[in-house]
Amino acid sequence: MNLLALAADYPTRAKTGVPDWMLGHFRRRTISFADGRSDQRTQVHWLQSRNFTIDLRLPDTPVLPVRAWQDYTAAELRQLANHEGWLAESVWEEGMLSWRDGVSLQLHNRWPEPARLQRIGNCMIEFGTTGAYVEDWRLQASGGPLVGLRLVDECDAATGEVLQRGGGLIVCGDRLGWVQGRTADIGISVQQLREQAEQAQGDAWTLAGLFDFETSLAYADERGRYRVALSTAPARVGQEFSLEGFELLEPGYVCQHLQRSDNRTVVRTFIIDTLEPDWRANLTTPSSAEAQIWFVAENETLSRYLEVLS
Repeated sequence: MNLLALAADYPTRAKTGVPDWMLGHFRRRTISFADGRSDQRTQVHWLQSRNFTIDLRLPDTPVLPVRAWQDYTAAELRQLANHEGWLAESVWEEGMLSWRDGVSLQLHNRWPEPARLQRIGNCMIEFGTTGAYVEDWRLQASGGPLVGLRLVDECDAATGEVLQRGGGLIVCGDRLGWVQGRTADIGISVQQLREQAEQAQGDAWTLAGLFDFETSLAYADERGRYRVALSTAPARVGQEFSLEGFELLEPGYVCQHLQRSDNRTVVRTFIIDTLEPDWRANLTTPSSAEAQIWFVAENETLSRYLEVLS
């Protein structure tokens, strides 16, 4: 069964979670640091289900070629190891958002502090609590399905062997975020991923374990097929992400049966966060009566150059 059809037949909205204005797909326009400098080029995307977040951060550079792990140069491995992608549970308390219990490509938490968030219009501002930075996020998807599934594991359909652990899927409108964790925990190290990757140059087995992780962003085409546009894994770019083969299990769970590109038949088991077939995001946010009167009174100059920024 197609996942979106399943959501339509068995709608299940999470009873708790982040505020509605935080849901959906946001693209970062800029991050500004305390030293006065800003970054507008790093490709950063935030997808938010009701109780978990997917985050993808990539450099503004051409996608690296796909080749055997042992054939990558040290510089290319360092670039791949600086990609960022993760999924974590979202904890919203007293206007602050923090994250816990997730999976990540990186071996350490690059963004450890909680965030103070406020949204005005389609702009969501995130303040780092230490004063280190502020980020400007813009809402991308305004409606369609909102589906959030937490991946438990992916197993070989014939043998039951666990192939991947942890991750999840968020669909919001014509956008899709996907995270798939490593098969095995690679352990705690004082070295960062980029250092371990450089040292493992030429060692295909070690590199395969280090990079046994995926965070991808896909967009729906004119036929409704979701195709990967950005990914921590270069081989995934351009590939279709299938939403077929889903079925409802015991309450709170779904699974997906599919055949991978290596012809292996697998079963993915998910915990349902939310299944909403007709979600709508508001591009506007409330303001006081005083603010509305002011805007109308000053409209001649305030509206001179207004446009929706994304």
